[in-house]
Amino acid sequence: MKINDYLNNSNYISGTTLKDDRYAEENNMALHVCEKIENTLENRRQLAKELQVPLENFVCANQTHSANFYRVTAQDRGRGATQLETAIPNTDALYTYEPNLVLCSFTADCVPILFYHETNGLIGAVHSGWQGTIKEITLKLFQHLKHKENCQLEQIHVQIGMALSQKKFEVDEDVYRKFKQLGYADEFIYFNEQTKKYHIDNQQVVKKQCEIAGIPNVQIHIDHTCTFKSTDGFSYRQDKKCGRHVSFIMRKTNL
Repeated sequence: MKINDYLNNSNYISGTTLKDDRYAEENNMALHVCEKIENTLENRRQLAKELQVPLENFVCANQTHSANFYRVTAQDRGRGATQLETAIPNTDALYTYEPNLVLCSFTADCVPILFYHETNGLIGAVHSGWQGTIKEITLKLFQHLKHKENCQLEQIHVQIGMALSQKKFEVDEDVYRKFKQLGYADEFIYFNEQTKKYHIDNQQVVKKQCEIAGIPNVQIHIDHTCTFKSTDGFSYRQDKKCGRHVSFIMRKTNL
């Protein structure tokens, strides 16, 4: 199975699955867009095998482009892993302190964010399409972790996963204005005079949100692979019927 590994050490493992025509439905990982449920479940089982954990350790959300986040506990083990009905509802960010749980974020152009804390065992997975970004889901989650969970954000490490590139993310004035209203996204936007479209770097805006929250710049990494241009990428903008990558993170053991 083609996987882009972001991190794999004695404590944490994270990465994203890639489009792969050796697998059913090109290795689609999302139940809500699959042609046959069993195809996606088999793909997930293969990933679970790679991670050396049972599929029942996966935790998935029903993503709705919200700014909602959820603290996963041991009782949530397996939610959304084998059926949509058990997924955590109306949620686009998951975090947990529990070991051996695989947190998932499903994307095809949207920005996935994976993070971990150096010492307290915290991990998280966020889904931030342009709607999630203008709702500031990433910033709000980190502010919550700081103020409600007493988390030291300077010890957080962030991986921003593959997504639609700025060149391919073109929008009309209505979406541009929503980004401009954030007050800190202007440097990540340019206007194309020929097409009369605005181009936005959603990954960089998310990175800025991490920095505003208090995460050191040197601890934020970006996968610049464009899901539209890369043969490894699922792109909803290119093909509305496409599958989804899953970006995943797990803490292997108790620290």
